[in-house]
Amino acid sequence: MTDPSAVCDRLDRLRIKMKNLGVYAYYIPTSDFHLSEYINDHFKVREFFSGFTGSAGDLLVMQDKALLWTDGRYFIQAERELQGTGISLMRSGEDGVDTLEVYLKKTLPEDATLGFDGRTVSVSKAERLKKAVPSHSLKYKKDLSEGIFVRPPLPRSAVEVLQEDVTGQPSTDKIAALRQELEKSGSDAIFLTDLEEIAYLFNIRADDIRHTPVPMSYAYITREKAYIFLSDEKADTGYPASIVRSYDEIYDFLKSRRVSGTVFVDKDSLNYRCFRLIKKRARIVCGMSPVKLMKAVKNSVELSHIKAIFRKDSIALTRFIRWITNADDPGTEISAARKLLEFREKIPEFRDLSFETISAYADNAAIIHYQPSEEHDRVIEKKGLYLTDSGGQYLGGTTDVTRTIVMGDLSEEEKEAYTLAACGMLRIRYAKFKKGTTGASLDILARERMWKKGMDYRHGTGHGVGYMLGVHEGPQSISQRIIGKPAELLPGMLVSDEPGIYREDRFGVRIEDILYVKEDQKTEDGLFFCFEDLTKVPIDDRGIDQNLMSSEEKEMYEKYRMEVIDALAPDLDREELEWLYQYSGLTAPKN
Repeated sequence: MTDPSAVCDRLDRLRIKMKNLGVYAYYIPTSDFHLSEYINDHFKVREFFSGFTGSAGDLLVMQDKALLWTDGRYFIQAERELQGTGISLMRSGEDGVDTLEVYLKKTLPEDATLGFDGRTVSVSKAERLKKAVPSHSLKYKKDLSEGIFVRPPLPRSAVEVLQEDVTGQPSTDKIAALRQELEKSGSDAIFLTDLEEIAYLFNIRADDIRHTPVPMSYAYITREKAYIFLSDEKADTGYPASIVRSYDEIYDFLKSRRVSGTVFVDKDSLNYRCFRLIKKRARIVCGMSPVKLMKAVKNSVELSHIKAIFRKDSIALTRFIRWITNADDPGTEISAARKLLEFREKIPEFRDLSFETISAYADNAAIIHYQPSEEHDRVIEKKGLYLTDSGGQYLGGTTDVTRTIVMGDLSEEEKEAYTLAACGMLRIRYAKFKKGTTGASLDILARERMWKKGMDYRHGTGHGVGYMLGVHEGPQSISQRIIGKPAELLPGMLVSDEPGIYREDRFGVRIEDILYVKEDQKTEDGLFFCFEDLTKVPIDDRGIDQNLMSSEEKEMYEKYRMEVIDALAPDLDREELEWLYQYSGLTAPKN
């Protein structure tokens, strides 16, 4: 945890620079030049100036105050980490809490200047800021953190080219398909800055962002040529006809004559500085990048690898659960996370975690994205609940799974929360829905039982999952929040299913599986889809009170338990299988 006095000193130094440059308010998002969800140390400017270590948050600094916006996943964590810094917490989404744009509109004096580093703010966000304060000037070309925040060097890891037996499709076919989309939109070129889209398109991977195997890169694809900008100019790429340029050349390239005609861009993933340069040289067509949907719909080869990897990952987590429930001394949150890693490392295809493991005991599990630290590491006792949310990056898949494990006696409140979270997960798992349905339409299935009890959770129910890429991807999701045009769920898409209930200073429960969409049946009323579960990990029956379940939910629960046992049984020895039956609340066959 950062010393609050150090944060105050950093803010004072920033305010001096702001005053000298005539900047009334300075906006610092959690972002890199590519608007990535997770960022490497080179870009952790917001964390440096706030002391808040969560992966999502916006900081606004003025001469007399500073404010940090973050969502419900991080409220408890932010309260702890902002203490003593003088920074006010703005609880995004809560009643009476203004958005950043509304706050600026209400508080900025007329003709005041708003500053931000245009390389780290999306076009969409910059335009919303500009609309909120139309009479104010924007300064986006200067990075005011320079000279205060000493940036670690950009990582320059080796680029790896994936073979077609892993990707299922060569980069030549992917780029050809992209060019067809360009033709449909009347565009001469597309400028890509989303790191996962570029890695997918060229069938390349690297280690430039921790736990997300992508290279820092840009790509400019025309009808005839494909430029890719990498930190290693001599790197091979998955596309034989690619023209490789240095990553640092991108701004000079965007000023050159090569950028002309009509260029397609995605305002949500393109930074404002690049956008302004392109706009000077070309006509712009805006929309969701076609690559986003291409990579979200997994092909048959990808799905084959994904199923195999999820099976192995599920066995590793199941064996960890058996270990921790039987251990006389389960250790601490940190040591438990390390033990889980040991089980995953035994899988030959394992390469890395897909995110920092959430290993949370008792009240720490109420912090939705809690990560144990030496300062807050808790001993796991033989009572209450322990939550682990974790995943791996493998050759052949990216996993994400959450289980809440019963360590001992539970209160009625804990058991009710556990049961309702499980019911929500099962209701999504066994949903049937018509073609054209979006995740926003399904979200109520996870929350309905909770809402009837006046309960809810402050996060989405489901997110997409990448293939050897980011653990969170779009455009698909399951959420009650509708931002822009919701994406329909299509066969081959992966989506998480993770309702939860959290009680500050007491406990947290979340149960998460990863599902994929597939066709179910075609009737006179249309084509219907369903989910198939990739995750095969038992739910702790000691947390379930079947008296709280409807008859339909009991049937789902029975079906789910047997699906998990049938999937895992061939790879478990006799003792492991007997334990699995017992843990699932079932009686093992005598033979």
